[in-house]
Amino acid sequence: MAAPRPSAFLDVTQTRITAHEFVLETLRRSILGGALPGGTRLVQADIASQLSVSTTPVREALRDLAAEGMVVFTPHIGAVVRVLDLGELAELYDIRKSLEPLAIRRAAARISAAEISAATELAGQMERETDPAAWAELNHKFHTLLEDAAGAPFIKSVLKNVQDIAAIYVAHSLIRRPGRMNSGNAEHRALLAALSRQDGDAAADVLIAHLDATLQSILAAHDGEDAAVSPPPATQPGPQPGPQPGARPGR
Repeated sequence: MAAPRPSAFLDVTQTRITAHEFVLETLRRSILGGALPGGTRLVQADIASQLSVSTTPVREALRDLAAEGMVVFTPHIGAVVRVLDLGELAELYDIRKSLEPLAIRRAAARISAAEISAATELAGQMERETDPAAWAELNHKFHTLLEDAAGAPFIKSVLKNVQDIAAIYVAHSLIRRPGRMNSGNAEHRALLAALSRQDGDAAADVLIAHLDATLQSILAAHDGEDAAVSPPPATQPGPQPGPQPGARPGR
């Protein structure tokens, strides 16, 4: 069976300074939002035509997404959106639950007032956000900021790829179970409270519970899809909102 192709319309609402950034964020948001599901073939010429850019920024964006784990390059096919796999998911969360508590304990001892403030601002943005894909991006930034505060570059380098890939699973589950955003927001606030007290053990406990809850939400969303009586037909992704004025960059 031929791999699905992108729809004629991608989510192009973001405004970016460069064509590369514009394409990268458009594709990332479309993957996280489900407009480009796993297995979708990403043809450079087609994307360039849809977004009114040259193929150069598209090629660069696909390489960046491959580095993040959201896209894989397949022989004789090219770039394809990563297919979700529950076996991979379990391994990802085993790694996260091993390393992130270690990082958050270190962060609790060294985090600055400016970093707490920045994380609090991200938490506030998530509380106001209703779009699952945008929430997933903010969630990724929130956890990355806290890992930066740990001052542990080796831990961060190991976690980066794991968290990049996990973001796809998180966004996918939020589309099916949007209520998870509210509970996730409360868990983030509890984590920030522990960090503000410099209580590393409490922060690690909150973080482990947060990761467990996220994993269970992803699994429940997957089970819900399997149990659907009448799943939607395997068609092209539907149209997404058009670009806002001034959103398109030059070639």
